[in-house]
Amino acid sequence: MEINIDYVSVCAVDLTGTDRVRVTEHTDHRGVPPAEVLAHAARLTNRVIGSTREQHLRVVGVELALPGLVSGGVVRQAPNLGWSRVAAEGIFGQALGTLRPAGRALPVGSDNEANLAALAEYWFGGLGGLRTFLYLTGEIGVGGALVVNGQMLRGAHGFAGEIGHVVVDPQGPLCRCGAHGCLEQYAGRGALLTAAGIDPDLGVRGIAELEQRAAAGEARAVEALATAGDRLGVVLAGAVNLFDPEAVVLGGIYRTLMPWLERSADAQLTARVVSGRWHAGGSRLRASSRSGDAARGAAARVMYEVMENPAAYAVR
Repeated sequence: MEINIDYVSVCAVDLTGTDRVRVTEHTDHRGVPPAEVLAHAARLTNRVIGSTREQHLRVVGVELALPGLVSGGVVRQAPNLGWSRVAAEGIFGQALGTLRPAGRALPVGSDNEANLAALAEYWFGGLGGLRTFLYLTGEIGVGGALVVNGQMLRGAHGFAGEIGHVVVDPQGPLCRCGAHGCLEQYAGRGALLTAAGIDPDLGVRGIAELEQRAAAGEARAVEALATAGDRLGVVLAGAVNLFDPEAVVLGGIYRTLMPWLERSADAQLTARVVSGRWHAGGSRLRASSRSGDAARGAAARVMYEVMENPAAYAVR
């Protein structure tokens, strides 16, 4: 189950990793109390569980994909949601339990949504055997995850990957995190739509309009995307120099906007990656597959736990 700024998406996968049920609802969570958002997500999850029963499936666990800094079941900070120190696993688990009083309590886990989207891309996407890559997901914010030899690089406290808050210009616009000039102020969804002259509150519909305008060659839309790609390229070059991934994968809103972001991002990477192994027009900067989404990665996390210890889940 993924909670983001303006939607909740719940999916159930079977042991082959195939989506069996998926429900997405679009609703604005900004300024809404966390308990209310998590209760709504629990109701949606309970609906999905009911649909799995109709297919004679048994749900064995739930994983939450959450934006921001997530550790130990707690959202330590999610600036775009306005959450701080929210015990998301516990609140969600309690809300789901009240909806299933006769049912067995389901184990609940959680992780950062970019981490889970990267794992979905690794498990199900078209990476062609790559095991070390940097994954970016663009929504209102910009999330990142680094997979090294098939394992997530988490850092000392589990907070690695917050690439959206790498500073591009210390004198730049104020970010919700409190710093100035963060990458998401240039390449986040709101910044992109504003630069293109589109109402940023349109959300997903605004991105669809931006894509249509860019495809039609509208100068302001094309320029907004080129500028965002340039800023992405500057930050990505630093990350590539630091971690030396085999590829950089752009997901979320960047997947469909890739044709207009790629050229300027690739130019910065080619100019700034010191190894000399980055070449414009190569295959190291790529769009994510349709399989690389956080809700699917979250469900697959549960599925892989079953695969690792099937006896623990067998019906006796």
